Amino acid sequence: MTEDAFTELAPTGVLRAAINMGNPLLVTGRNSAGDPEGVAADMAREIANRLGVDVTYVPFKSPGELADAAGDNVWDIGLIGAEPSRARTIAFSNAYVEIDATYLVPAGSPFTSVDDVDRDGVRIAVSGRSAYDLYLTRSLKHAELVRVTGIDASFDMFVSDKLDALAGLRPALNAAAPKLAGSRVMDGKYTTVQQAIGCKLGNDAAAAYLLAFVEDAKASGLVGGLVEKHGVVGRLSVAPPA
Repeated sequence: MTEDAFTELAPTGVLRAAINMGNPLLVTGRNSAGDPEGVAADMAREIANRLGVDVTYVPFKSPGELADAAGDNVWDIGLIGAEPSRARTIAFSNAYVEIDATYLVPAGSPFTSVDDVDRDGVRIAVSGRSAYDLYLTRSLKHAELVRVTGIDASFDMFVSDKLDALAGLRPALNAAAPKLAGSRVMDGKYTTVQQAIGCKLGNDAAAAYLLAFVEDAKASGLVGGLVEKHGVVGRLSVAPPA
């Protein structure tokens, strides 16, 4: 910990941690004070403990809104999926956990692999500006993405509009599949979302500290312990060492 890192991470004397409330794997609830609970919140709290300051949580409904606020001086660190488009304004650590992204398809779907989904005329429901939406926006050549805000809303649109597939994180799709008779979560993945910790681009000392913190948190077993503590074993995977 350098003086520059401390100043960049806690310029107001507390650590303001931006949390994406839309990811139920990383935010599993709220405590009696209304603060988020889960792996992401505990990672932020551990950073604050090491800095010797209090943590204040800054909740956002979606990852896109969190990323948009990177230059607004409302948060010091943001716990969010690392994506190239977000890296224009956010300096990311390496991933601390990973989550596979795939598709849910309705009964009778002809698709047998995730690559089959990228065809002309195929319409895919997706939670707009999620990490997997950003990935698919770059990667798809033929299929059309139909966006709506929020995971639950994307499932509802997938069903009501009879779309060809629903893009999402595998654990969320596994939970949603029983709600639609005959649907299935596809084997394989089109990407693995890298959940990381970021700070404002240009805060080089803070970025270096977060990079070292994440690697230590993985190696020491902290991340694995938090995954167990919050009951998301098998749904979140500890990211490999850098």
